[in-house]
Amino acid sequence: MGRKPERKFYLKEFKAISHAISIYEDLALLMNHLSEGTSRTFEAKGCSIFLVDDRENQLVHVSTYGISDEYLNKGPLVLNKESCVTCTGEPVLIRDMQKDPRVQYPEAAAKEGIVSMLSVPIKYHGAVIGVIRVYHAEPWEYHEADIETLCVLAEQLGVVIENNGLKNFLERVKMALESLPLRALEGL
Repeated sequence: MGRKPERKFYLKEFKAISHAISIYEDLALLMNHLSEGTSRTFEAKGCSIFLVDDRENQLVHVSTYGISDEYLNKGPLVLNKESCVTCTGEPVLIRDMQKDPRVQYPEAAAKEGIVSMLSVPIKYHGAVIGVIRVYHAEPWEYHEADIETLCVLAEQLGVVIENNGLKNFLERVKMALESLPLRALEGL
């Protein structure tokens, strides 16, 4: 049996992480710090953040800590409509990567030394836009309050990701408008 669930997040840590999420201007740096901090907090082998590519029906890696490139590049992470966290919108704890049918690459997980994994959905207005995955080298249990805290932090991250995407879109529109001749802008 794995470790007994021990709470890792308390109000002090939650406030610090929430504040950091709200002030970061560099999204990539924010996700890298969240990956590392989550991994260290839970004494995990590693942590990765993925975004949903709904056009290709798969997860796209955007940040990681403690996991090899070989494992990250093992193959596409195709979204399984019946059992994946992106479909249910609920956290999923896989206690044994070798025995759970939801695991797409159990051999790669074994080679990487991953025994269990927690997947937490990143949501924006109820839609799952990504996943935080925390990997452990041994069977692991989480305190229910820590899973809830991770879910709230993931929703905050979802707002930041969505706002960053909108900001980038508006910047492209602005650049396109600036390149138009002045006569084309009359009446706008």
